[in-house]
Amino acid sequence: MSETPDIAGNRMRGSGPDALVLLYDTALPDVYGYLVSRCGSVSLAEDLTSEVFMAAVAAVQSGRKPAPTVAWLISVARNKLIDHWRHREVEQRRLAVVDGPTLSDDWEVVLDVMRSNEVLAALGAHHRSALTLRYLDGLAVREVADHLGRTVHATEALLVRARHAFRRLYGEDA
Repeated sequence: MSETPDIAGNRMRGSGPDALVLLYDTALPDVYGYLVSRCGSVSLAEDLTSEVFMAAVAAVQSGRKPAPTVAWLISVARNKLIDHWRHREVEQRRLAVVDGPTLSDDWEVVLDVMRSNEVLAALGAHHRSALTLRYLDGLAVREVADHLGRTVHATEALLVRARHAFRRLYGEDA
């Protein structure tokens, strides 16, 4: 009988569906917690968590060796979230005309911190991630691109759209 490591590095006996049920019980809080803390939406985190475990079921049914682990599930969760952000971005492009970068970009202005946090929380997860990594964490565009799994060019375009969305929301009810 094969063994699958659990979150603490211990071994769980069995493979296939029985081991997956045990892994589900152990990994669910970790996978869901990972997703909800990054996407900011309970319903989206629930949907993505179910997709992650469906991928685990498919992996077990296909005879994947070694059997899925918590670390594997977290990496699948990260990929599902990135896929969601990419799909959402494509949909937004279809629905809206995106302004190109302007020559004079006054992004470095003094903003009200409380209002800025409210606006940042209201943005979509992909915009919030890009702005947070770039302006709050102070990462270079290339580093932001690496964290988001995007090209530098795509990240620059995302930052332009994110700044535009931030400015639009910041100006509302100011």
